[in-house]
Amino acid sequence: MFFQNIKKLVQYGIDTGLMPECERIYATNLLLDVFREDNYEDTDITGQEIELEVVLKDLLDEAVARGIIEDSIVYRDLFDTKLMNCLMPRPAQVQAEFARRYESSPKEATDYYYKLSQDSDYIRRYRVKKDRKWKVDSPYGEIDITINLSKPEKDPKAIAAAKLAKASSYPKCLLCVENEGYAGRVNHPARENHRIMPITVNDSAWGFQYSPYVYYNEHCIVFNGQHTPMKIEKATYIKLFDFVKLFPHYFLGSNADLPIVGGSILSHDHFQGGNYTFAMAKAQMEETFEIKGFEDVEVGIVKWPLSVLRLRGTDSDRLIELGAHILDAWRGYTDADAFVFAETDGEPHNTITPIARKVGDTYELDLALRNNITTEEHPLGVYHPHAQWHNIKKENIGLIEVMGLAVLPARLKEEMEILAEYLVEGKDIASNEKIEKHADWVETFRGKYDAITNENVMEILEKEVGTVFTHVLEDAGVFKCTPEGREAFRRFIATL
Repeated sequence: MFFQNIKKLVQYGIDTGLMPECERIYATNLLLDVFREDNYEDTDITGQEIELEVVLKDLLDEAVARGIIEDSIVYRDLFDTKLMNCLMPRPAQVQAEFARRYESSPKEATDYYYKLSQDSDYIRRYRVKKDRKWKVDSPYGEIDITINLSKPEKDPKAIAAAKLAKASSYPKCLLCVENEGYAGRVNHPARENHRIMPITVNDSAWGFQYSPYVYYNEHCIVFNGQHTPMKIEKATYIKLFDFVKLFPHYFLGSNADLPIVGGSILSHDHFQGGNYTFAMAKAQMEETFEIKGFEDVEVGIVKWPLSVLRLRGTDSDRLIELGAHILDAWRGYTDADAFVFAETDGEPHNTITPIARKVGDTYELDLALRNNITTEEHPLGVYHPHAQWHNIKKENIGLIEVMGLAVLPARLKEEMEILAEYLVEGKDIASNEKIEKHADWVETFRGKYDAITNENVMEILEKEVGTVFTHVLEDAGVFKCTPEGREAFRRFIATL
């Protein structure tokens, strides 16, 4: 069975194009070495289905049985990445093939690279497909909801080992170029099957890769070749458009550069993009303006719960200049009546979440105005999900959420299943500690429905979760979608 699975894994590598037929023996020997095995018996696998998840599971079980690894999700992930690397082309080969295909079209190059990232098991298809995804209508368009189930949770054994592990600053973070080919450790994922595309943006070396967790189609990450902190500045817009010009079928955006409204990794300058059209990109401009000195650029307020200005034009340099002008103005802007303060006690609060894209021959730059001020009433942030929605979403509203995709915690899958049962059977939700946090929320919508049955309960819960996320986005809006909020928004625009 062991030799059969070795042969199946090698055949998988050949079938997917990770390696050519002429490397069959070489890859087989690499795999045998990983298992400390010096013998091999050829077997017939003709007609047998090769399912990567199953083959890897069997080989991981073998590694556990041989005492090579501990039976833990963390150690299994480290080891199966080592196995997949035995099938992988070298980085130079991947880069050369990408460049060859790019000559035909940028899309052909990214299609190749995205498939490679999945076939290599860097993107674990069999985990990603477990994520729950649905769409919900809102006053602002159809928004996306996903419950992230593809990130495996560490078990207690691995957590204990990580605490005892020797401190290491290599790689400095998960976004550093030094991750390519890194074997990993209990507190850092293996990246031996990872390949990075080097690109040049703003005359500097950057890397282009896909996210292993794929929140949306071709979810990519573009990161600085140097471990340098996030900073929103004029150069940010230059980098965004440099990338969009390289890959015009992709959008690219940046998290903000301040805590609360920023992303999860502020220590390394990076962007996220991909081949997907979010609700915010589809949203229309509800009101347009002319900015003095930039009459050639179309500017408008986007009909969106966050406070978003859209700049449109055929000359990206003009959008960059106006974007920098708006950023400088917003950094120093205070409007006490709208509860917008540029700083308090020397701490800056205003920043921007920018997104760039190309639509036909026109460039677009969306600028979501952000503010991270806190108060006693809202200690996690005034423009952050308010406490009444924390049963669904408590985490920061980063770039992906800003554009209209809720990335919700894995706990919600089980909680929604239990809630469905309690709703259908009329049980007391507050009596179950796993779902008691949802009791008040359920009372806000239970009476809206004539009957809650096995057939419609999950659809109802999905719709109501979407409604909560819409309110979360409204909380994050600095200028609200009200007459007063729009008037305050115009006051800011008037300063430009």
